[in-house]
Amino acid sequence: MLEIRPTCEHCNKTLAFDSKEAMICTFECTYCIDCVENILHHVCPNCGGGFEKRPIRPEALLKKYPVSKTVVHKPVDIEKHQKRIKKR
Repeated sequence: MLEIRPTCEHCNKTLAFDSKEAMICTFECTYCIDCVENILHHVCPNCGGGFEKRPIRPEALLKKYPVSKTVVHKPVDIEKHQKRIKKR
C-alpha cells in the first residue's frame, strides 16, 4: 500500500492525495513534477532511479486507507546531484 506522502521532499510543496503533480520513485520518494523535471532531471537523489506519476487513491478508500501525514523534507544538494547525474 502506497503511503501517499503529503509534500515534495525537495521544495516542501503540498501534494494532496489527488495531486496530478506528484511523482514517486520505486521507494516512494515523493517530489513535485517541477522539481523532478527542472532540478532532479528525472533521477531520484536518494536511489538513482527514475520517477513515475503517483497513482491517485480513490477518495472512497481514504477513510479505510488514509494517506500519510508524515512530511519528509530533505532539500537536495543540487551540486552533488548534478555530479551524480553526469556519472550515469
